[in-house]
Amino acid sequence: MRGVHVERHRGGRAAWLRAAVLGADDAIVSTTSLMIGMAAGGASNTTVFLAGAAGVVAGALSMAAGEYVSVSSQRDVEEAEIAIEQRELATQPIGELNELIAIYQRRGLDASLARRVAEQLSAHDQLGAHLRDELGISPDSRAQPFQAAAASAGSFALFGMLPLASLAVAPVSMRIAVMAAASLVSLGLLGGLGARLGGAPIAPAVFRVAIGGALAMGITALVGKLFEVSLS
Repeated sequence: MRGVHVERHRGGRAAWLRAAVLGADDAIVSTTSLMIGMAAGGASNTTVFLAGAAGVVAGALSMAAGEYVSVSSQRDVEEAEIAIEQRELATQPIGELNELIAIYQRRGLDASLARRVAEQLSAHDQLGAHLRDELGISPDSRAQPFQAAAASAGSFALFGMLPLASLAVAPVSMRIAVMAAASLVSLGLLGGLGARLGGAPIAPAVFRVAIGGALAMGITALVGKLFEVSLS
């Protein structure tokens, strides 16, 4: 429609974006930390690489399973809430209408207007009006277990390749520094990209992921050094 101002919001991206960013961040931090810990303990490049590869496979599968279970639980709660609302609408339609009216009044509408809005929305989509305004459930925000699992596992597998690639090209004497630098730069870029896609400030996001990753790598390197062994 001409003259209508249309805003592009990013709320619909929230679910899969959260899962993808979490998977990518976890892949870089956990895989790099594991490999740095092994390297600091004196392991050979072959051992470090194998440990990292195993970590990527295990981590991707773990992220997929974890996201699926977590989001499925959220979906189950939503389904239960929807079932309850359907029963209440069938058995107590007047009470539910009054509940909707009260919601709109609390949002600032006068009693007369709140009733008209509630009646018109109920006539159009009674269940949808209650799910959206009473329970905060909308089609765009519904939990999607398979989507979350795929996004998380895929991003973990993809970004888990980064420390493996950096180890492959790094001189043995600089392998820890190269892996750490590549991962920290990637974490910063990832944090900035996630913030950009989500419409959030970029600098705080970059700072959070970089500091968190640096701490994880540093502590794991210290642990590896404390338990230093000679592995072939």
